[in-house]
Amino acid sequence: MKVGRGSSRGGAEDDAAAGSGGMEAAPPVKRRRVAGAPAAGAGGSRRVQAEASPLQRLFQACRAVFRGPGTVPAPAEVDLLCSMLDKMKPEDVGLSAEQEFFTTREEDDGIPLIKNTTLYECENFTMVIFFLPQNAVIPLHDHPGMTVFSKLLIGSLHIRSYDWVDPEPAPSCCNHSVRLAKRVVNGVFTAPCDTSVLYPTTGGNMHRFRARAPCAILDILGPPYSMEDDRDCTYYSAVPYSRHSTKNDATEQHAGVDQEGHRLSWLKETIPRELRMRRIRYGGPPISDE
Repeated sequence: MKVGRGSSRGGAEDDAAAGSGGMEAAPPVKRRRVAGAPAAGAGGSRRVQAEASPLQRLFQACRAVFRGPGTVPAPAEVDLLCSMLDKMKPEDVGLSAEQEFFTTREEDDGIPLIKNTTLYECENFTMVIFFLPQNAVIPLHDHPGMTVFSKLLIGSLHIRSYDWVDPEPAPSCCNHSVRLAKRVVNGVFTAPCDTSVLYPTTGGNMHRFRARAPCAILDILGPPYSMEDDRDCTYYSAVPYSRHSTKNDATEQHAGVDQEGHRLSWLKETIPRELRMRRIRYGGPPISDE
């Protein structure tokens, strides 16, 4: 899900922010957050190196794993990040279920307001938290050429994800209005739960979120979205397989299910009309990139 600035429908609102306390104006998000200097030791003659926080250790691992566009983390590196994310708790990023994000609900014409905050951003990866009120939906969207880790910190979330049946279809076979995809995840996840991962090598790596209860989701994307590098966010709507199947379709024999049992759907590019998102200030533990 792209978190750049945009309009109030189908994009991010150019608005500002809540820290861990209440609402306040926020300056543009900085690329780096640097912790203060270490405390002096006894007598001021030594500096004591404090143990790195879980968030700092996660950041350091991300910096080693994500090496820039065109690279994909190795399986061992994916396992490492998943192991670290699985252990992350809400308090590791300065959150609790009693905060304003989860106890108030802002709507416009019945559309819940989704908030996001950037913990860290660079050319190789970005760390973002999304705050979804109950029943809020982040529509089905893709992550071109990106590896995405999603850790549910608070709440209950329905996740549906898809991969393309043919990651690289021949141009003569492409229908520019719809494209065949297989559903790979369709279930409800409640915190604490395992981290989910979307891989660029499987083709498509698209997902949709619906909050069954107020949620906080920590997303790590490598590399980040970039229009300049053809990694823009595209939204889709799912169309039942039967509506576009034809007698010449090689998958017709599967009656809407592929050989591995994945349900098939046609995905059509769309512009979301009921999506409101606002960027807010990050007020949790700092990250040092020194």
